[in-house]
Amino acid sequence: MKIGIIRETKSPIDNRVALAPEQIVSLMKRYPQVEFLVQSSDIRAYHDEEYSSLGITVADDISCCDVLFGIKEADIATLIPGKHYVFFGHIAKKQSYNQPLMRAMVQKGITFSDYEYFVDDENVRLCAFGWWAGVVGAYNSFRAYGLKYGKFELPKPDLKFTMEKLLGRLSDVAHLCDCRVVVTGNGRVSHGAQYVLEHMKAVRVSPDDYLSLPGHQDSLTYTVLNLGDLVGHSDSSKVFDRADFKNDPSAYVSRFAPYGRCTDMLLSCHFWAPGQPVYLDNELLNDPEMSIRVIGDITCDIKGSILSTVRSSTHDEPFYDFSLNTMDECPAFCDGDTITVMAVDTCPNALALDTSRYFGETLSEHVFPLIIEDRMDDPVMERATILKKGMLTERYEYLKEYAGL
Repeated sequence: MKIGIIRETKSPIDNRVALAPEQIVSLMKRYPQVEFLVQSSDIRAYHDEEYSSLGITVADDISCCDVLFGIKEADIATLIPGKHYVFFGHIAKKQSYNQPLMRAMVQKGITFSDYEYFVDDENVRLCAFGWWAGVVGAYNSFRAYGLKYGKFELPKPDLKFTMEKLLGRLSDVAHLCDCRVVVTGNGRVSHGAQYVLEHMKAVRVSPDDYLSLPGHQDSLTYTVLNLGDLVGHSDSSKVFDRADFKNDPSAYVSRFAPYGRCTDMLLSCHFWAPGQPVYLDNELLNDPEMSIRVIGDITCDIKGSILSTVRSSTHDEPFYDFSLNTMDECPAFCDGDTITVMAVDTCPNALALDTSRYFGETLSEHVFPLIIEDRMDDPVMERATILKKGMLTERYEYLKEYAGL
């Protein structure tokens, strides 16, 4: 078997890679019958020489490989017919922008497995960047806070930026962050953001205590709002029920407004789907008591639960402002009454070295043994495999029309 690591072709550029050099060496020792090739790339956080110096083959042409691993979606023009690809596909929810990719993979007889759906028997994802998104999203949000109020300047992450550097820079400015922060959600993204706040020695209080705090805080203070804090049944006599909410979210309304009136920074880390309540809606945006002026929309749902998130942003230009006068986007840190929005939808790419190593560890543990040992019928592999030789697998038959079949 030959396994290839493809160069990233998505725009904006992604510098991550599925395996760091030393991880390939470890797999080569573990599976000496397998050959690994790395496609040459001038944007990857790990340079070609870092692979070749360890005896790993680096080449432009990897068409001899059986299985090809990337991070983001492969460019259609680069797809090699009949191969097995593994990357984040963003197609299983019928995303319209990736329908051409889906149909191209069908036409080319490709087998495709999606990282997002490598899950265990409890439906817990085995290969994910969510925690790192929370870390970087929180860092970028404090960058925005420092710039907006002229308090400090945190450096923009470069290609070799690391977790150690990120945490060190935040420690340097933590004493200048006398603000109140709401973190939403209780998943990996939220836990990453909470990790940053804890590192900054922020004081955590309960949602109830947060609402009763005096107006100004002399130190960094935060609370975490779970789903039961964010929504309530429209019938006030009924209590929140997660299963009922999942079944009929239209029966629930937002309970976020009181927090919006006493918060300086919102770190949006919750899962949201169309049909669920909008938390920062037009009514709250027009409320003169609404105090949020920095939003890190880390999960980046465009015009979803946070209506001031009008588009995603990039690592090169991570911030834009939302004018509360015109209710529209304006340049970052412009004059007037504005909310500064951080909506980078590829946050982990800012720590490409660390996140690549982390991701490679999870792949080495959960995915490569299945691929190399040809265990395609393993439940973990079956759940993640959307196409087999251009045909939809049983779990994904609902994509038939979307796939052009």
